[in-house]
Amino acid sequence: MAYVDGFVVPVPKTNKEAYLKMAREAAAIFRDHGALQLVECWGDDVPEGKLTSFPMAVQCKADEVVVFSWILWPSKAVRDTGLKQAMEDPRMNMDMSKMPFDGKRMIFGGFEQLVDA
Repeated sequence: MAYVDGFVVPVPKTNKEAYLKMAREAAAIFRDHGALQLVECWGDDVPEGKLTSFPMAVQCKADEVVVFSWILWPSKAVRDTGLKQAMEDPRMNMDMSKMPFDGKRMIFGGFEQLVDA
């Protein structure tokens, strides 16, 4: 069964183009190392919750947008190998201080796929 790495991150609205550029570059790297698909979704209708919500989870500020993303892998084994290779790929040597988002507020995790309908 497929495996998914999921991410939620706050991105300043003014950094949309820089984020898009970074996401496209990262997608190529992950695909070169076995990922089937990388999807990046710019928040459009993401309500603030009372107890919990995407904006609350990433401490989204008024000038930021929640981005919801995932990487689809054929299996966890391919993901484990591919993710390690991608992180060691010289193209991933990005200056973390110049990232178009605050990585300290990123939420991420790996998930086994249960349904593909």
